[in-house]
Amino acid sequence: MASREPLDHVVAGAGPGLVLIHGTGADATSNWGALIDAMRDRYTVVAPNLPGAGATPVDPAPIDLDSLADRVVATARTAGLERFHLVGHSVGAAVATALAARHPAAVTSLVLHAGWVRMSPREAFMFDLWARLLRTDPALLARQLILTAMGPGLLGTLDDAQFAELAAGFTAMLDERILGQIELDTRIDLRDAVGRITAPTLVLASADDQIIPPHHQRELAAAIHQADYLQVTGGHGLPFEDPARFFSIIAEHVDQRQAQSQG
Repeated sequence: MASREPLDHVVAGAGPGLVLIHGTGADATSNWGALIDAMRDRYTVVAPNLPGAGATPVDPAPIDLDSLADRVVATARTAGLERFHLVGHSVGAAVATALAARHPAAVTSLVLHAGWVRMSPREAFMFDLWARLLRTDPALLARQLILTAMGPGLLGTLDDAQFAELAAGFTAMLDERILGQIELDTRIDLRDAVGRITAPTLVLASADDQIIPPHHQRELAAAIHQADYLQVTGGHGLPFEDPARFFSIIAEHVDQRQAQSQG
């Protein structure tokens, strides 16, 4: 597969470019649907589906992070975007980090939620568990994800029926097409990339993130020139746990940076 082949994607709206990259196991719509609706009145929003999500085929070989970043740029180009604001969640933050380092002229501003510079043994061990559970019992993986991805503020409010409903929803999202994304998670190493990022950057951390804990985001922010760091309450799954607050933070940053770019 050509490294610059566009990905399946959602495109909406008109105006300056905004590219949104989803996390492992999600897709463009489930991760970003509400934000796309909120921003399409003033931005051309492009949300690609990573390999194994949406209609993007599974990569026949292990996913190469740099090639995937190039494919996101190619996807933006199909929507006529030469320059764009860039937002990534979880592995989407890793892809966005690689993209901003490889294509600095294309990125107006950058928002990274639940990102990291380099995978540690603890997270690699966890992602291996994800892969094993996905192959054997996706419903068990769904339960494990609920307990680790969602913050205690949400989990403490759920009753038995709501836990069951959430587990069913998570299970429906999971299939073996995302194994390549999980495997990519274990190989993230952006130490050579972070110093090349020139775009104004917001690194966003969730205080109760048990999947990629906040010390990873603090390391990421410290390594990027012009990076602001913001920590909020909530878990790794903040886009699903509290979408209104999560998306309002992103919208405020993007609107502010767009105004500055025009000034």
